[in-house]
Amino acid sequence: MSDQSIFVPLVLGIIEGITEFLPVSSTAHLLLSGHFFGLSQPATFIVLIQLGAILAILTIYFSKLWQLLKDALAGKKGAWLFALNVLLASIPAALVGVFARDFIQTVIYESAFIICVMLVVGGIILLIVDKLPLKVKYTDIYTYPWHLSLIIGLFQMIALIPGVSRSGATIVGALLFGTDKRSAAEFTFFIALPIMSGAFIYDFYKSRDLILNGGVGMDIVIGFIAAFISGAIVVRYLLNFVSKHGFGFFAWWRIIVGGVGLIALTMMG
Repeated sequence: MSDQSIFVPLVLGIIEGITEFLPVSSTAHLLLSGHFFGLSQPATFIVLIQLGAILAILTIYFSKLWQLLKDALAGKKGAWLFALNVLLASIPAALVGVFARDFIQTVIYESAFIICVMLVVGGIILLIVDKLPLKVKYTDIYTYPWHLSLIIGLFQMIALIPGVSRSGATIVGALLFGTDKRSAAEFTFFIALPIMSGAFIYDFYKSRDLILNGGVGMDIVIGFIAAFISGAIVVRYLLNFVSKHGFGFFAWWRIIVGGVGLIALTMMG
């Protein structure tokens, strides 16, 4: 494998890890990197390396997840309620992802214009919601009511459109329905585990010939590891940053990236 072939999946893996948990849309950044800078990989690569970033959650929450598992096996109601909430929040995006996978990857992924517009619109929405005087009713993700989790899951479904941002959509949904900023960000960590694990398994199965025989297997391994390492660093510091500074920085980042992208498309076009 040449240095050039190592460079592209490595850079994309780092981008994925850095942006997956930020409300800026990791998929948008990966696709725009390919569109404007030639750092392109098959859509399957983008889906599969996301699990690397998601698994970074385990570096922070392993002990908590292990305790939840033990509590669930012991029949404790709180652990089962939380597991149910995570499942409810994952179902909407999982269903749409299965039935609309081909359309999303072959049509929407190819439209840099849609991606840039979604970045700008999502940034404006995030900026507005971040400044709204919303009443906080829920601060502990382990006591979220089931209907709140389902609502957050419906917002996560919207994030299948690249540029919307999975974490951004779920955070906005959570804030609008009464959570504080820290727990909103934390809950999006947890619901990422089942949805992205499922997406990994489903996409691996659907694209197994390309992965095993098409020469992208090693690229996926490199991108996966890079996403895991960079994602672990981001997860470690994100909650404290959000608690102190909110989401304004990320909103403006979205608006700038999307705006510059639209200007570039106009000039190219």
